[in-house]
Amino acid sequence: MGSMSIWHWLIVLIAVVLVFGTKKLGSAGEDLGKAVKGFKDGMKGEAEKKPEPAQPAIDKATVDVDAKEKK
Repeated sequence: MGSMSIWHWLIVLIAVVLVFGTKKLGSAGEDLGKAVKGFKDGMKGEAEKKPEPAQPAIDKATVDVDAKEKK
């Protein structure tokens, strides 16, 4: 009676699926994942969140090169 075997866990899993259904379990798992991600983002803090520098718009028709004179 000490530890539960794989068969015990399998029966418990089947009972949970029958009671709650796969759709409700899937949405509960999705909500749990979002909560964990939100918690991790909150733990990072505002100090570690650095805004990315804005990149200038590049005109694809213009080529930027350095011209050098020949001596």
